Amino acid sequence: MSVYDSYMYEEDKMGMTVTSGSVTLKKDPQNLVGISIGGGAPYCPCLYVVQVFDSTPAARDGTIQAGDEITGVGGISVKGKGKVEVAHLIQSFKETVTIFFNKLHADPKQGKTLDIVLKKMKHRMVENMEASTADALGLSRAILVNDGLVKKMDELDRTASMFAGLVTHSRSLVRAIFNLSKVHHDFGQILSEIGVKEPQMRAGLAFTQFADAHRDMEKFAIETLKKLRPMVADLNTFLTKAIPDTKLTVKRYLDVKFEYLSYCLKVKEMDDEEYTFNALQEPLYRVETGNYEYRLVLRCRQDARVRFAKLRNDVLVKLELLDNKHVQDTVLQLQRFVTALANYHENCYEVMKSAVIFPLEMDLSRDAFAYRSDVLSTGDYEEEDEDGHGADTEDYDEAILNSESRSTTDVNALTGDVEQLLDLSDPVLLSTDASAAAASFSLFDDGMMSKQSAGTSASALDSSAPGSGDLISID
Repeated sequence: MSVYDSYMYEEDKMGMTVTSGSVTLKKDPQNLVGISIGGGAPYCPCLYVVQVFDSTPAARDGTIQAGDEITGVGGISVKGKGKVEVAHLIQSFKETVTIFFNKLHADPKQGKTLDIVLKKMKHRMVENMEASTADALGLSRAILVNDGLVKKMDELDRTASMFAGLVTHSRSLVRAIFNLSKVHHDFGQILSEIGVKEPQMRAGLAFTQFADAHRDMEKFAIETLKKLRPMVADLNTFLTKAIPDTKLTVKRYLDVKFEYLSYCLKVKEMDDEEYTFNALQEPLYRVETGNYEYRLVLRCRQDARVRFAKLRNDVLVKLELLDNKHVQDTVLQLQRFVTALANYHENCYEVMKSAVIFPLEMDLSRDAFAYRSDVLSTGDYEEEDEDGHGADTEDYDEAILNSESRSTTDVNALTGDVEQLLDLSDPVLLSTDASAAAASFSLFDDGMMSKQSAGTSASALDSSAPGSGDLISID
């Protein structure tokens, strides 16, 4: 026998420390404690826990974790034994079993190597690929979990798009109602001023009533806006806070999920490597030195699985709350929104229905519809040369002086034309000289009347018109 046959490698702990301990576990009805064992003779000098299953006595106790070394069972040392022998030894105890172990104090950051990061990136890529594409690229192995929660991201995007349009339309509608309330306010102010200054009593009361109706509609609009504002704010909160928070939780869940799958893939690769060396009956350094690297990956996988399960529960809860809010609360808010708008329109209709002021009788002066062409600007301007500007000014002044002498005749003729338009049937004014009317209209077309002639015209009009205006019915 060679001296190397009895030579054993020293354990390579990779800078990690271990502490001894023991735990007594109560078995389940199937006579199991909920752990799987790896390592042992003839290839590895130590036995270790590969996985702690969920909802088992070992998982509920929480003392033993993946990667811990098992040194004894029920006071019996298991050094140099195989994993099958140790499993039968644990099953031989009834109801309770005491397990002695060396606790592995591992740093999860030490296990997150570049290989894990690259595997994580590969999982992100394969998640959005077709199965045939992944098979063609040789990446189908990365698909370890068919997770339906990933599809929720697309559903959340569609929901967010729908709510964005809903909030935008609601805000536009609220803004339109607010602008309409300002118009009603302005109408109320103007009509109330007209009603106060109107000499005809019935017309003044009618304008005042119409102004009060517009003010009431403004009040209804303000009340409606007070009701609609919380609803729009609630929809906006759902859009800007609830949906983004859920999407952020889903992204965190996917990140932890990809990390967990990366550790699972790493464990699978290390198992394949170990099986290959065992088939070739060749030693593997990390296995002969305690397999601490493998145990570190096992611990990291267990930690990632715990985070994965926790975030998965959080995502399920948030998605359920989001669906309930989307189905129930949002529908209720929209119903209240529509009810508020219906009440607003109904109130406005009732107010306008009671404010019947037409036909309306008003006192109008005889020249109410006589528009002076020199006062009203037609907007047509002709370009004039600078040299002829002075001459035009002199001609304009001369025309004003000439118009003052003919103001009385022109106004009388204009009054007759207005009465013909209004069909007052005054026999005195209808017999006015037609030539004077033609001269008046030709003078207006030339645009040569001024404010000075307006005063003279007013005096002449007072002498020819009655003291009170004619009563005109406007429908």
